[in-house]
Amino acid sequence: MKLTNFVNGKWQQTEQAEFRPVLNPANGEELAQVRMSTAHDVDLAVTAAQTAQKKWAKVPAPKRADYLYEIGRLMKERKEHLAQVLTKEMGKVIEEGRGEVQEGIDMAYYMAGEGRRMFGETTPSELADKFAMSIRSPIGVVGLITPWNFPVAIATWKSFPAIVAGNAFIWKPATETPMMAYEMAKIFEEVGLPEGVANIVFGAGSEVGTALIEHGGVRVISFTGSTETGRKVAEAGGRNLKKVSLEMGGKNAVIVMEDADLDLAVEGILWSAFGTAGQRCTACSRVIVHKDVKEELQKRLLLKMETLTIGDGTDETIKVGPVINRKAIEKIHSYIEIGQQEGATLLAGGEILTGGIYDKGNYYAPTLFTDVEPDMRIAQEEIFGPVVSMIEVASFEEAIDVNNGVIYGLSSSIYTADVNRAFKAQRDLDTGIVYINAGTTGAEIHLPFGGTKGTGNGHRDSGVAALDVFTEWKSVYVDYSGKLQRAQIDNET
Repeated sequence: MKLTNFVNGKWQQTEQAEFRPVLNPANGEELAQVRMSTAHDVDLAVTAAQTAQKKWAKVPAPKRADYLYEIGRLMKERKEHLAQVLTKEMGKVIEEGRGEVQEGIDMAYYMAGEGRRMFGETTPSELADKFAMSIRSPIGVVGLITPWNFPVAIATWKSFPAIVAGNAFIWKPATETPMMAYEMAKIFEEVGLPEGVANIVFGAGSEVGTALIEHGGVRVISFTGSTETGRKVAEAGGRNLKKVSLEMGGKNAVIVMEDADLDLAVEGILWSAFGTAGQRCTACSRVIVHKDVKEELQKRLLLKMETLTIGDGTDETIKVGPVINRKAIEKIHSYIEIGQQEGATLLAGGEILTGGIYDKGNYYAPTLFTDVEPDMRIAQEEIFGPVVSMIEVASFEEAIDVNNGVIYGLSSSIYTADVNRAFKAQRDLDTGIVYINAGTTGAEIHLPFGGTKGTGNGHRDSGVAALDVFTEWKSVYVDYSGKLQRAQIDNET
């Protein structure tokens, strides 16, 4: 199967196009071939989107929302098929694949509801016989750049609010996971979304992503990916006065205090650290543990890690799937060497898995370090794999300081039975998401998603806050006095 661009409601021809194989990370099987597009393809998509958006903006928002209800219905009908496709191209276990598709379904219905809200504000005017209000307006054409680790959920966080707000979009999915974009394009086509509202252009970030960011016809860029790339996106967007929304890296920590339920904490750490093989921006990569319970937590965690089954995610018994590719394997393994050189103690894992199916795919053993100092590279830098560092602390205050002592600020967690500590933690942890007695992952679509510091630039995906990325505020004044009234001048009593 050859995946071609979806532009202006049509599948583009494949003549003279370059293609790249899409490989299943579990076994190396070729699943499809994806088009490697050019800046010219982006031009075609932007032109189509510009034409479509002018009409789409005039469709009443509740009518725009009707399309999202239909998209959600089709996603629900095809949930198992979509989950199987997702697992095969990305690698996460099928249970997680189903959960991710459900997240997209939830987002469709939630954002459809915004078609009948999308609230502005009315406010009293300072002048007599004058009405004042603010409303949301669509911005125009938006560019969406999404990562491979959540190939449908993150795309829906971005595309669905863009749709209901009256924009048209060009979506560049990750080259590693284009099949979910293809499946979504088919759904857009089937529900009859007007031609040019949704456009998908496959290709490399260096070509397609750069063309989107630099294109004068694209007014918004919503990007999820690495902090390094995000900085470049922000720089380019700033030069062109685009609105840029960034969701980037994380170095998330689970804090375990001496009064914590240790069994519950272990379950939360396992799910947060090794789910999706650690390839989540919200993955737990640090465990900050009070010295009084460190040895016991470490013992229980090691015992539970031994029960993790590793393999092809389509097998219902598997708990940890492969990582995305060989480049990721090499990066993860390089940090194992770095950690040992820094003086950390490797307790489990730290190896590329080989033999049998492991030789065909990209598998890395769930890994645990102890004796980690907060300033070590393995405790500071995003590894994006199944690697956890245990850091011992002597107090709640020290735990907060260690958590906050990284450049990222996405997600944090604390396990404690002390309600006062819980409330202090939610105040003092400088992350965009805080969990109490739960792991660092598990965001729900009706709350804002994003982080502080090196994780983001103030915008949020998901929740009502997502509309802020894809709308402009317009202030409207209606003077029915029949005479000239000058604000701040003619308001004297």
